[in-house]
Amino acid sequence: MSMKNGFLKRMRESSMETAIHEECGVFGIMAPEPTDVANISYYGLYALQHRGQESCGIVVNDDGVFSSHKDLGLVSEVFSGEALKKFPQGTMAVGHVRYGTTGGTNRKNCQPIEVNHQKGKMALAHNGNLSNAAELRNALELSGAIFHTTSDTETIAYIVTRERLKAPSIEDAVSRAMNTLDGAYSLVLMSPQKLICARDPYGFRPLCYGKTADGIYVVASESCAARAVGAEVIRDVEPGEILVFGKNGVVSRKEHCGKKEKKLCIFEYIYFARPDSVIDGVSVHTSRIRAGRILAQTHPVEADIVIGVPDSGIDAALGYSQKSGIPYGIGLIKNKYIGRTFISPGQGMRLDQVKIKLSAVRESVEGKRVVMVDDSIVRGNTMGRIVNLLREAGAKEIHVRISSPPFLHPCYYGTDIDSEEHLIACRHTIAEIAGLIGADTLGYLPVDKLGDLIGSCGYCSACFNGDYPTQIPTDTRKDRFEQKLSREKK
Repeated sequence: MSMKNGFLKRMRESSMETAIHEECGVFGIMAPEPTDVANISYYGLYALQHRGQESCGIVVNDDGVFSSHKDLGLVSEVFSGEALKKFPQGTMAVGHVRYGTTGGTNRKNCQPIEVNHQKGKMALAHNGNLSNAAELRNALELSGAIFHTTSDTETIAYIVTRERLKAPSIEDAVSRAMNTLDGAYSLVLMSPQKLICARDPYGFRPLCYGKTADGIYVVASESCAARAVGAEVIRDVEPGEILVFGKNGVVSRKEHCGKKEKKLCIFEYIYFARPDSVIDGVSVHTSRIRAGRILAQTHPVEADIVIGVPDSGIDAALGYSQKSGIPYGIGLIKNKYIGRTFISPGQGMRLDQVKIKLSAVRESVEGKRVVMVDDSIVRGNTMGRIVNLLREAGAKEIHVRISSPPFLHPCYYGTDIDSEEHLIACRHTIAEIAGLIGADTLGYLPVDKLGDLIGSCGYCSACFNGDYPTQIPTDTRKDRFEQKLSREKK
């Protein structure tokens, strides 16, 4: 059996592999007067749907009374018109779209998490992944805490609640909790009187806030969500910063700022974020154009057309075309009603979806030398199928260019890359990968060029180079807490 045939056979048989996913999106709103905050949150979450398609939820605060609705599914599925009508008007709300990087896919892990404690109520939404979640959870359990979910967000909620019982204010409790938490967390938290957001000192995950013309403050994972609800983005939340939205306006607390070197996830720019978002002052669209231009410089090739794999490969393809002078064209059409391949629930389904999701434009590629640009290659099976689509459409040559370096290491900060054995670049050379996916040539973005995408060195690239900012967890399985429960029941 040839290496390529053996590879394809393994891909067909790998339906039990854990899929690689992205993280979550958070949204918060505070209005000066009671208004339809649930409806505004719905549109904010809709704009963040690309960050999580597993489940979603909204909690509304009506003068200290919390009303919530959470379930598995897309925003449009969970929040029907009838579901939204059941929410009262309120002055605050917290929303969340989820793909969980810790904890299984079930309704109990839906967010925001709600807590009733001696000093009041709290609703918490979290984007990221704690690198010390297991240690914190074990210590809490030994002190008598009883967990109802298997998500690390509940661990954060417990620690904030514990500190709130001793602290004079909810914002003091959040600040004290941050002394204990390690890893990635962008939080939006709601108490009966205040809306609070916080970003970990590394700034792994994005978070920003803005204000509408009506004086409504919004907090969101990405600027595209703030703009979607009519807010003008004021600025990004700084790494380590806590913002308190209350009767006195917005108060910034920076006691945790500057304690760590900034480590924003570089893959936010390459893939996760919407291209119309601006993160920490850098346009995602512009960063992807830069990636394409760098690829044209570092991996030039003679070709007739440059095409991008929709959606996140398109901007980089434009950059490649601009720098190389090779005309840009539309060579692949995406079915808008199929979710991202990257976050499909299983390997078998991902293979079946490729032809449903994408189709080649024969008139663009037939008889031509094609440069095809995409954001990443994880296992290689999807890329192989896309290359085959272009071959079937008559492409003469196919030169694959990837706007990120090869994935070589797991991520512990909110991207569900937890096993090197499933990463094709860990098992094969670039030349071998080109042969396995059926490409004439293959070129990746050089890892030392990542900083050029955003014009700084304040980013995390551990999934590409293994340079982790925090201590590596001892147990990295997504279902580690489910496994623990299973063992305890025996």
